[in-house]
This record gives sequence, C-alpha cells and structure tokens, in this order.
Amino acid sequence: MKQTLSLKANFYNELKGDLAIWLVIALLAAFSLMAIYSSTETLAYKERGGNTEYYLIKHFLILAVGLCFTYVCHLMYYMRYSILAPLLLYISIGLLICTLLFGPEVNDARRWLAIPGIGITFQSSDLAKIALIIYIARSIAFKQDYIKDFGSAFVPIIVPVLIVCGLIAPADLSSAVILFVTCLTMMFIGRVDMKYISILIVFGIMLLAALIGLGYLFPEFIRVETWTSRINEFVNDPVGGYQIEQAKIAIAEGGWFGVGPGQSTQDNFLPSPYADFIYAIICEEYGLLGGATIILLYLFLVFRCMRLVTRSPKTFGAMLSIGLCLSLVLQAFMHIAISVHLVPVTGLTLPMVSMGGTSIIFTCISFGIILSVSKYIEKVKEKSELAMAGS
Repeated sequence: MKQTLSLKANFYNELKGDLAIWLVIALLAAFSLMAIYSSTETLAYKERGGNTEYYLIKHFLILAVGLCFTYVCHLMYYMRYSILAPLLLYISIGLLICTLLFGPEVNDARRWLAIPGIGITFQSSDLAKIALIIYIARSIAFKQDYIKDFGSAFVPIIVPVLIVCGLIAPADLSSAVILFVTCLTMMFIGRVDMKYISILIVFGIMLLAALIGLGYLFPEFIRVETWTSRINEFVNDPVGGYQIEQAKIAIAEGGWFGVGPGQSTQDNFLPSPYADFIYAIICEEYGLLGGATIILLYLFLVFRCMRLVTRSPKTFGAMLSIGLCLSLVLQAFMHIAISVHLVPVTGLTLPMVSMGGTSIIFTCISFGIILSVSKYIEKVKEKSELAMAGS
C-alpha cells in the first residue's frame, strides 16, 4: 500500500504544471485513439489488406512521441523560448518560402516539405504558427512600457504577423486566418492600442484582396478557385455538398448517446473521416454527449489558460500561454463548425484528436510550452507560501 502511494506521489511529482491541463491532454488522446481505430477501418482495407490495427498502432506511437515532447518542453524554463523566438521565426519564414516554391503539390496546394535523407514530410506552417506566437508574446512583453506607441511597438509586432500569415495563406487560408485572429487577440490582451488593431484588420483585408488578385495571375501558387468554389457552395447550397451531407448524417445517426464504439457506418462515406471529419465520427459513435464532451474539454482548456494569464508574474508567460491555447481552440471550433455546416469546408483537423504525424507533434509541443508556464507559476506560488510560513 505504501509502495503504491509512493509511486503515485512520484508520478504526480514528475508531471509538473497544471494537472487539469494534463487531464485535458489525456482525455483528448483517449478520444483520439478510440476514434482513429474505428474511422480508419475502410482505409485499412484499401491500403493495408484489412489490418485494422496498423493505423491504431501507428497513431499510438505518434501520440507517445508527441507526449514525450510535451514532457520535455514542460520541463524547460519558459523564458528560454523567448530567447529562441527570433531564430525560430527566421527559420519558419525560410521554410514557408521553400514550401511555396519547392514543396510537393498535394490536392492543389503546397503545404508540405520533405526532410532530406529520412523521407519524413511536415507542414512548415505548424512550426511557423508556434514560432510567430512565441515571437509576438516576446514583443508584447518587451514593449509594455511603450506598447501604445505606433513606430516603436505596433510596427515591429505587425510586420512578422503579416509576413507569416501572408506566406501561409496561399496554400492554407483557414490556418492563416486562425493565426491572424490569434495574434489580434494577443495584441488586444497585451494592451496594444485599439486603433492600431483596427489598422491591422484593414491590412489583413487588403492582404487577402492582394492574394486573390495574385491568385489569378499565379494560380499554381494561390488557390483562389478553390476558395471561391467552397464559398459559393456554402452560400448557394443550404444542405451542403457531399462531405457536409455525410457529416450531418453521421451526427444525426448518433443521437444523444451514439451507436457505440466501432459501430460507425458513415466512415465508409466521409472523405478523411480520421482527419477532416473526425468530430462527426465521434458524434456518430458517442452521440451528442461525446460531441459536447469534446467541446467542453477545449473550453476548459481556455479557462485554465485564462487562469494562467491572471496569475502569471511575467507578461511573456501570460501572452505565450493564451496565444498557444487560442491557436489550438480556434482551430478545434473551426473544425467543429465545418462538420455542422456553419462555415465552408476548409480541411482543418481537430487538434490532438485527428490522425496526423508532425501536426500531433507540434500540438504536443504547444501543450508542453503552456505547461512550462503553469509550472513556473506554481513554483512562484510555493515559494511565496513558504516565505509567508517562515515569517
């Protein structure tokens, strides 16, 4: 009995930071494994001769590697990420340019880069999102004394936002919009003047208009026709296209409590049910109860990160945690909105739940950095409590 209690104590000591966030990660990972196992059945028969365990084991291993990254990142003192921010940003911009120019074209978009020698591909935008958020958090923190100044504070913040979002948008407009909104929110929380934020919104609209214009000149780089066709389909077809119709059927069949784990039938009809429409599969198998649980987990994550914002003794920690949290949660809610036909289809995955390789890794890194901030806040709290007890 004592040995069991000792093991539990050691386990909790190893998991520093907010245990509630660790719980959110664990529950999302559990949902992910269950949903991936059932949603890849058709894919397994097509690609692996009916070996339905193949994709489950592969996804489990990726999750395990991702959680190792979470653990390592949460051990690192979060202020070190501030030191790395400029280098990460420059590397990300270079990789985004290489992706646009030399990346393989998949589904009419250049989003991926291959790592030479090992044959692994990754989305350069995943790294760019984290790098930009860290850099913006650093800039807001360092410029707090003159944050209302246009030339000294606003311009150095807005330039990297426009560059990174502008480079992501041609191949992945939805991710660029989510990142742009995340940066806007960080600036608002960081006390940047509202009139300058309004200017940034106007710049964003102008940048989008410029991209659309360039898209007609260079269609091989910018997917204007894809954007307009999806918007037209969303506006003109109240039922939705084939994908949305199948997603709605899946959600409707699930009812309140679902058809049961592994009993989905819509995974045979939905394109990429293990990625772009995994929320619909969760609703089919676990009902509205399961779907609501997913939403509540992401909302709870926002609540815990807002708690970090109010308790962080350093501005950088507050901005970093809320920025990374918002990027994940906004993507999650956009994915859910697509499944219920509230927004046009964009191909966004559900963070920490959809099947993926490097996307899971970068999501886990984001969680690790958030936990690094919470770990430091807990240490400060413990020191202050000890000081008060000693006095």
